Amino acid sequence: MEFIFNEKLIRTKLKDFDSPNRLAMSHEYFVNSAIIFLIIPYNNKPYDLVLIRRTKSTTDKHSGEMSFPGGKFDPMLDKSYLDTALRELEEELGIPRYEVHVLGSIDDHLTPKGFIITAFVAFISQDTKMVKQDSEVNEIVKIPITFFADKKKFRERTYKLKDDLIGVGKYNYFSPQNKKYIIFGATSHIIVNFIDTVYNLGLMTLGCRRINCEDIKDRIIS
Repeated sequence: MEFIFNEKLIRTKLKDFDSPNRLAMSHEYFVNSAIIFLIIPYNNKPYDLVLIRRTKSTTDKHSGEMSFPGGKFDPMLDKSYLDTALRELEEELGIPRYEVHVLGSIDDHLTPKGFIITAFVAFISQDTKMVKQDSEVNEIVKIPITFFADKKKFRERTYKLKDDLIGVGKYNYFSPQNKKYIIFGATSHIIVNFIDTVYNLGLMTLGCRRINCEDIKDRIIS
């Protein structure tokens, strides 16, 4: 599989945000947020995913972690979760929404810190300029989709919760300059969900699932 960007294929495999087949989470004790699963296509090589390393901050629960551009839903600024994702993308990377081509959505994912993440898949031109907002973004990192699609690169730990098998995954990526990036938790799960949805590679351990709101609500409330 070459993983050259195929807009029609990806659009066909993804779901609409309001599709009844898309897993949508909601809970009064959890914070809804939205991200852009950002793709940079190329003509003659596999496409990249654009991730960010968050700036270390005492006010950011995901400080210093690898993630996609995005943030919390703000009812004063956003009419929808897509508004949230596009607003945060422009704030964090300086990419205006008119340069962003949305392809569809994947299932919601949950972080153990109580954030529900709605992911919108989109692409930009390889010529699109990105300027990081230093207060929130320490580094912009482009990683080829082929790295994430390699089963040997994905590590998944499983554990039993009541009668269910829960999977927790991560990637250890080394840049061409041999700099290490750890991509774990919801960010890695969003990537795996995308790859399994579009390419049906079966990266996720058979028979396991991700955590949901009911699994950890007592810990969040306390």
